[in-house]
Amino acid sequence: MSTDTILETRELVKEFKGFVAVNGVSLKVRRGQIHALIGPNGAGKTTVFNLLTKFLIPTRGSILFKGQDITTEKPPQVARRGMIRSFQISATFPNLTAMENVRIGLQRALGTSFHFWKSARSLEVLDARAMELLETVGLREFADFATVELPYGRKRALEIATTLAADPELMLLDEPTQGMGHEDVDRVTQLIRKVAANRTVLMVEHNMNVVSSIADTITVLQRGQVIAEGPYDVVSGNPQVLEAYMGTTETELRGAHGH
Repeated sequence: MSTDTILETRELVKEFKGFVAVNGVSLKVRRGQIHALIGPNGAGKTTVFNLLTKFLIPTRGSILFKGQDITTEKPPQVARRGMIRSFQISATFPNLTAMENVRIGLQRALGTSFHFWKSARSLEVLDARAMELLETVGLREFADFATVELPYGRKRALEIATTLAADPELMLLDEPTQGMGHEDVDRVTQLIRKVAANRTVLMVEHNMNVVSSIADTITVLQRGQVIAEGPYDVVSGNPQVLEAYMGTTETELRGAHGH
């Protein structure tokens, strides 16, 4: 296995009561890349994601992270290895401020060593780093806003900040632009490009514009199988991919690239 592969799956299979959701998926995610997992609804993207982050155990096949077999490991073990999944809103505390949420993320990352610090004053050590992370995701001026009050796109940016607090080597983003308007989509897309500068990102994403503008490698799933892989220009011209996105003409798929 080459050193530039950070995450690899070999013939990954997941069956649910006779239904094969993931059927022999072999993936290689290269270090330092933004790798996108796309496909029509029901293609198995989310199941693959849940297998990678250990929320599901594969029926067959194996998963390697930095060359180590992690197939049977539990989610906390995988997180400690540096593979962190960004959860949607549920991961943040709605009534705490943006700043407090990031600070909790930093405390979690420090783990048990933090129990020595009982006083509130000691938390100030984390404030500078928390503010830095908020700055990274464009939320400095929202630091004291209750999370529940943040606009939707900003909430998603906060989730990315709390994920960055754990300093992941491989960051997994699940539909980061889902349910957003254009302005937010653009902002979050730029943000992903920015945070990917010194780490690896694997993302499940529906939005073709997003994928075409930032993904280095795209894996296309259909009915639980990989039907194409490569950069956008290669994948978007693949007849099987065009057919999978039924009703999408080649010009529409390629036209997405321009926006």
